Amino acid sequence: TVGTQTDYRDGEAQTDPYSPEYVVPSGSVPELLTLATLTWGRGLPAGLAEVEMIERAREKRAWEATLPAMDNASQITKRRKMMDDMERKEWAFREQEIETLQKVRLEVLKKLLRRREENQKELDAKRLDDHWQSHQKAKEEKIKKIQHDYALMLRKLIAKKNNVMGKLERRDIIKEYTDFASQTYAPLSRIGYFPDNHSERYVVKNFYLNTFAGLCELEASLPDSVTQLKMKAPKPKHTTTKTGFIKRSARLEVELAQVHQ
Repeated sequence: TVGTQTDYRDGEAQTDPYSPEYVVPSGSVPELLTLATLTWGRGLPAGLAEVEMIERAREKRAWEATLPAMDNASQITKRRKMMDDMERKEWAFREQEIETLQKVRLEVLKKLLRRREENQKELDAKRLDDHWQSHQKAKEEKIKKIQHDYALMLRKLIAKKNNVMGKLERRDIIKEYTDFASQTYAPLSRIGYFPDNHSERYVVKNFYLNTFAGLCELEASLPDSVTQLKMKAPKPKHTTTKTGFIKRSARLEVELAQVHQ
């Protein structure tokens, strides 16, 4: 199906390309056998580097064909000189390959160093942000404490201003009971009064609820309509037939009542 073809494509399930068996005729050296070391994923499909390697192998085979024969002593010096030149050429090519590889490794190293610097910068920025947040929190707490101390000292100064000479004032009971914001109605905890300390004195204590004798007396004083209930079966709201079915007119009346409501 389309879904299966999408999840499991041929490219994901494809194995390495098939290489059939071959027979080499005697006396022939096919050029294709020089590429037997290349396999799928390691040189195949061929790229620019593989093409350059094939071209170098062709040039080397052509150079080997031009070498003088070994049967003449006068050609040995020429052959040795040609082989030394080829060896220097191979060494120069190898050095160039090493330099190219070093350049690639240097670029990779630069990229890794750049990434590490970016990660370090992000870490430093996060650390500085956390440090700044902690300082801001300490600053807010300090400001809150200063404001609290300011309000406290302001109340003390107002109290001293109301009694500059330090004279003892007589308690005005009428003024305290007429002002519902006074200490009589709304005492403050900072002056040493905690209203929750004596909360049990506000609990309602009733003889008829807390004792068994009171409950018996309360039950005897109640009328019979409270202790002995009489239930009446409700009358049906709809007109029914003898068999128990509701008439159509009654159903229509209920529907009209619901619509009206």
